[in-house]
Amino acid sequence: MIEGRPAERLNDELILWMTTVTPKGQPQTSPVWFLWDGETFLVYSLDNTARVRNIEGNTRVSVNLDGDGMGSDIVTIEATAAIDRSLPPASDVPEYLTKYAERLEHHRWTPERFSEMYPVPIRVTPTRVRA
Repeated sequence: MIEGRPAERLNDELILWMTTVTPKGQPQTSPVWFLWDGETFLVYSLDNTARVRNIEGNTRVSVNLDGDGMGSDIVTIEATAAIDRSLPPASDVPEYLTKYAERLEHHRWTPERFSEMYPVPIRVTPTRVRA
């Protein structure tokens, strides 16, 4: 579904912008850390947040990567999102820990501390890609 430069960026970028929708229809966009497995995104969220409540009420989301500052290299993905508490915590996902090792160290978070702070696993499944 996603190939070429967009796929490269999904593997390399650290920040994905996720847009959820409030019950009143207001889009809310926030930066998230993510792991792309070639088919879906894995995101971990703080608990009891607007993002989690929004997804529980409306599974339709979009995710975007920053462009190159010149209006190019844009990746926009329409998707569905699901809170999936059966997924392992981030501390048990080696690929996630490898990807964010430098960021975890920068914040002085252990993998276990990050998992305590961001305990809600979200699986995001693309439905349409614009790149």
